[in-house]
Amino acid sequence: MKRNLSIICGLIWDLLIVYCAYTLCRAVFLALNWSLYSGTMTFAHATGLFGAGLLFDTPAILYTNAIILLIFLLPLHWKETPAVYRVARWIYTIVNSIAVYMNLMDCVYFPFTGKRTTASVFAEFGNESTGEMLKIFGGQFLSHWYLVLLAALISWALWKLFRPIPARVKKPVGLARYYLLRTLALVVTIPLCIGAIRGGFTKATRPITISNANQYVNRPAETGIVLNTPFSIFRTLKKTPFAVPNYMSDKEAESLYTPVHVPGDTAAFTPRNVVVLILESYSKQHFGYYNKTLRGGTYKGFTPFLDSLITASAMTYKFSYANGRKSIEGMPSVLSSLPNFVEPLFLTPASLNAMSGLARELGENKGYTTAFFHGAQNGSMGFQAFARATGFQHYYGRDEFNADPNFNGDEDFDGTWAIWDEEFFQFFAQQLEKMKQPFMTALFSASSHDPFAVPEKYEGRFPQGERPLQQCIAYTDYALKRFFETASRQPWFKNTLFVITADHVSQQIDPFYCTTLGNYCVPIILYAPGDPSLHGYDEQQVVEQIDIMPTVLGYLHYDQPYVAFGRDILRGAAEEGFALHWLPESSCYEYVWGDYVLQFDGKQTTSAYEYRTDSTFSHNVLGTMPPATRNRMERHMKSVIQQYMQRMTNDNLVIKKR
Repeated sequence: MKRNLSIICGLIWDLLIVYCAYTLCRAVFLALNWSLYSGTMTFAHATGLFGAGLLFDTPAILYTNAIILLIFLLPLHWKETPAVYRVARWIYTIVNSIAVYMNLMDCVYFPFTGKRTTASVFAEFGNESTGEMLKIFGGQFLSHWYLVLLAALISWALWKLFRPIPARVKKPVGLARYYLLRTLALVVTIPLCIGAIRGGFTKATRPITISNANQYVNRPAETGIVLNTPFSIFRTLKKTPFAVPNYMSDKEAESLYTPVHVPGDTAAFTPRNVVVLILESYSKQHFGYYNKTLRGGTYKGFTPFLDSLITASAMTYKFSYANGRKSIEGMPSVLSSLPNFVEPLFLTPASLNAMSGLARELGENKGYTTAFFHGAQNGSMGFQAFARATGFQHYYGRDEFNADPNFNGDEDFDGTWAIWDEEFFQFFAQQLEKMKQPFMTALFSASSHDPFAVPEKYEGRFPQGERPLQQCIAYTDYALKRFFETASRQPWFKNTLFVITADHVSQQIDPFYCTTLGNYCVPIILYAPGDPSLHGYDEQQVVEQIDIMPTVLGYLHYDQPYVAFGRDILRGAAEEGFALHWLPESSCYEYVWGDYVLQFDGKQTTSAYEYRTDSTFSHNVLGTMPPATRNRMERHMKSVIQQYMQRMTNDNLVIKKR
């Protein structure tokens, strides 16, 4: 009897140690990301979040320790040996150490994604070579050595604190009692574990998911404290992200909104060149132009060249937003007018759908030369695959740069991700000079990325700012200046429309930029050096990355039908502008139109804010906003979501040729 009780007590002890390890990781997470929570966090609220976190720790701990539970609870007397104990100790230490490492890694990764890591991370880095991944993780280990040390200490503690076993283990005496008590323990434990994993014991209780964290938080970013990474990964394995809702009939949905664009313009097609520049992590937070009143008008920003370009000769927008929080979410939005809902398109079966985009429409139907440029290893992040899938004829990556005798090959490699922006932008300019016009090209920059380094020759030249990223923002701005200096001397320059935007935001600082909507504030800049009429600052219209493709095609007077979820922001009615994106931290949609922003969990609207006057979302006005406005917004939003899901699941993203 005593031995059976000691086994049960020892097992409880082992699980409590793991709970303590998860709680320590949660405390480290909060400490390292304190800037995200300091404005609203109190001790009482933090205690509540930590308590709620135990609900999500329990399923993760039970999943990862299932083998340990079976080893010690299965009524098999022959396993009561020191050898089995040693195996169990190794399993316990390894699986729980891996879980701890996942949690500690998210302490660093969370600020960039806004959510705990999910199962999609395995596909996200699936195209990276082993050597590249080892180099990336090696650099991260060095820069976050204190987390590596903490991880090692926790692993050591798990090994040392694993429950003791009696010095001598003999075959049990009284087998009947042994099997009776062990069977009873197993019978009691199984339903308790099932209930703990589900999050409750009633029939009405569904298994808790990452979205359940929302009920314990005051704002979405706090879900990062409540959740843990193993749970987030377990709960998103083999999930189908595109479930088609039945909000309304297809006829009603299409009457409210349609992604099918049928040209109504009778003007002749204008074969201008198109250059799309997608800048890594270039949020509006880092611009001086968009923040003239920030901090009492003293904020200068880190983009002097782009600020001067906008001021002198470009068109841009006050209310412009990204469609996602990752690079692989920005690509489809900018180049193919496909929003990001639930999971990145890249990482779902829908990534095999037939897709269009600027490259395919202009390349196949108008004879454009099309090319995509990214200075990382060819195939990195799935960009090359996406470029090919959407009609780009050529791809220029690190391989092509290294093969060009006019440059220094890997001497210009940043050591982690890609070729330095300055050199790769010059390579880009030279390739454009060689291309047959008209051309449509896109470039994805790389240097404004973790580990936030600049070339050695520029150390100390650019302002450091409040975040490590900001000196890299300034470096890329300088690289753009040099690119435009080179490009302006080429004959194709004045016959070109440039579109400049970011893939997503990163390292937000000021309160406005730390709201759910602020986390999507990116620039959208249109610059046509041969068309001085394309100039100004629109302070009313709501625009989003998915508007880029239809706007470019409209500007060229494109005369073919196509599918795009955005709108032509130069020729459409300004009051029809909207933004709709997915909030990964709260598993809901955010819809912007007119003076309001709604947050919608897929079934009902949960909150509303007057974002133009309440920039920090201090007052939920869901109960007081005009009913007609709310109804219009909800119906339009549901129409967009429903048609997107239908087209994704039915592989209907292109106009079928007759």
